[in-house]
Amino acid sequence: MLQQTPVVRVLPVWHEWMERWPTPDALAAEQPGEAVRHWGRLGYPRRALRLHECAKAITKSHGGEVPSDHATLLSLPGIGEYTAAAVASFAYGGRHAVLDTNVRRVFARAVRAEEYPPTATSAAERKLAQALLPELGAARWGVAVMELGALVCTARAPRCADCPITHVCAWRLAGKPPHTGPARKGQTYAGTDRQCRGRLLEVLRAAHGPVPKSALDVVWADADQRERALDGLLADGLAEQLDDDTYRLPT
Repeated sequence: MLQQTPVVRVLPVWHEWMERWPTPDALAAEQPGEAVRHWGRLGYPRRALRLHECAKAITKSHGGEVPSDHATLLSLPGIGEYTAAAVASFAYGGRHAVLDTNVRRVFARAVRAEEYPPTATSAAERKLAQALLPELGAARWGVAVMELGALVCTARAPRCADCPITHVCAWRLAGKPPHTGPARKGQTYAGTDRQCRGRLLEVLRAAHGPVPKSALDVVWADADQRERALDGLLADGLAEQLDDDTYRLPT
């Protein structure tokens, strides 16, 4: 839930999920459409489907217990490098480098004297992160670096005067050279296919049964974009079309 989404938006949804589905087998017993429905407005709703698939795999192959082994976690549906490392480290105390956006920014500045990290995580970043991991307390270290990036070494207005490592920060000592890589562009949302998809999903989430095509048509004026977005939802498994030309969340 926290991938590409701020904590303040995730918390109320997470609490609802934990009350409704406290264990993987509880989520696995539900229809995938219910996961999409209760994902609400977090965005990137395919994550809800992957989480449901993951819960089913954990229930079927691991007795309902989330694996602690990093390689096993990576084999689960929807689990990538970051999530596997985070679960193995924070839940089970494993020694794994957890590289989120905040951590990568701290390392870029403090070690490589660069204002921002590369767009995609590089092999060099992974090697550096692993080399910096302490032998003991790796999970605490990971959380500490995350918090440093989230609260102090922020993207737009780093609070260098409050930073506990400012005296050794390579970027500060180099005079804070500006970013020289590709321009960092913020993601737009208004008027995009993502927004259109979200509007269509709102209709499906609010209905506890199939809805006619007309109920979807009225929420977005651009017919071509609306049809493209609806086709995308169907292709991604986030919606189903029935024989009578009605639509519903996946079952």
